[in-house]
Amino acid sequence: MRIVTAAALALTLGAAQAGEVSPEVLRDLAPTGSLRAAINLGNSVLARKDPQDGAVSGVSVDLARVLADRLGVPVAFVTYDGAGAVSGSATAGVWDVCFLAVDPKRAEDIAFTAPYVVIEGGYLVPAASEIQTLEAVDRDGVRVAVGGGSAYDLFLTRAIRHATLVRAPTSPAAIALFAQDKLEAAAGVRQPLEAYAAAHPEVRVLPGRFMEIAQAMGLPKGRPAGAAYLSAFVEAMKSGGVIAQALRDNGQEATVAPPAAP
Repeated sequence: MRIVTAAALALTLGAAQAGEVSPEVLRDLAPTGSLRAAINLGNSVLARKDPQDGAVSGVSVDLARVLADRLGVPVAFVTYDGAGAVSGSATAGVWDVCFLAVDPKRAEDIAFTAPYVVIEGGYLVPAASEIQTLEAVDRDGVRVAVGGGSAYDLFLTRAIRHATLVRAPTSPAAIALFAQDKLEAAAGVRQPLEAYAAAHPEVRVLPGRFMEIAQAMGLPKGRPAGAAYLSAFVEAMKSGGVIAQALRDNGQEATVAPPAAP
């Protein structure tokens, strides 16, 4: 099983290392005695599962371990195949923190921190497609595969006027649906789309991005002490270089989000 690297942990010894954690914070972030971290396996930039032993790894996994260490509690990973399943269980009492893209719909049940990473949403199209620009995707007759409940599904549901969204259970399944049903486009996080295109010359990724996906940590609403602590934790992870190090350790390219506005 992969653990947070010594380099990343060393970076946390200063700003990331807290003193006493109040009972209110522990009640909000670890009510069962463990930090239950919801891990979205639908976003490979931030989390993955080893097909051999089932161990999870990635930036969000690293951050959950550092947070649990700071709280002085064990970490328990609650894995989900897609972001929609994570946000849909926010009121079920099955996890304490999550790693999701910020969206107004999700914010009805989840208290988000400021973003810690910003990634891009892009489109995959057949190589021979007449679609050359982002704008050309939104026209009559264009079917766009999306992972149901993903950040880009929620965004495109509000933004698309003419194209038809075709929802798959997860983001990886959306790419498979695009290929299987010969759809006109697939939407998703840019890095997985580019990886797929590199292995399949019959498709290409359109230049540019249709949205920036601001990834944040969150917890169920109604836990104010935990929310304040989590927000401070994210800022420490950004300013201390821990998130940048975690991205490098996991071989991922993404932009560390800027500091939160005062």
